[in-house]
Amino acid sequence: VQLVESGGGLVQAGGSLRLSCAASGSTDRIIAIGWFRQAPGKEREGVSCIGSSGDSINYAESVKGRFTISKDNAKNTVYLQMNSLKHEDTGVYYCAATFSRCSVSAIDFGSWGQGTQVTVSS
Repeated sequence: VQLVESGGGLVQAGGSLRLSCAASGSTDRIIAIGWFRQAPGKEREGVSCIGSSGDSINYAESVKGRFTISKDNAKNTVYLQMNSLKHEDTGVYYCAATFSRCSVSAIDFGSWGQGTQVTVSS
């Protein structure tokens, strides 16, 4: 499975961005796609996850009510709509695929994209 993220950039606090994660390869094996982020000097943090049929969705407490995950099966693409962005949302955002379960725990995910930078200016 190959994953490619896009949509990162620089935005002011309170603004919005939409990230995309395009999957290719053995996508029929994917159980769920997750979004993770890593700020400088910090550990990778789970943000959100969506099951392959869209029936299972999880969010980290820090983004609930602000971020929305969705998917377009026809395009094999998962989106992360990020609203009301805060400076602490800054980091490299990665999408990842799991063949096991939808979660926000990185240990459950085996295939990762290269990441896209999100910078929120305060």
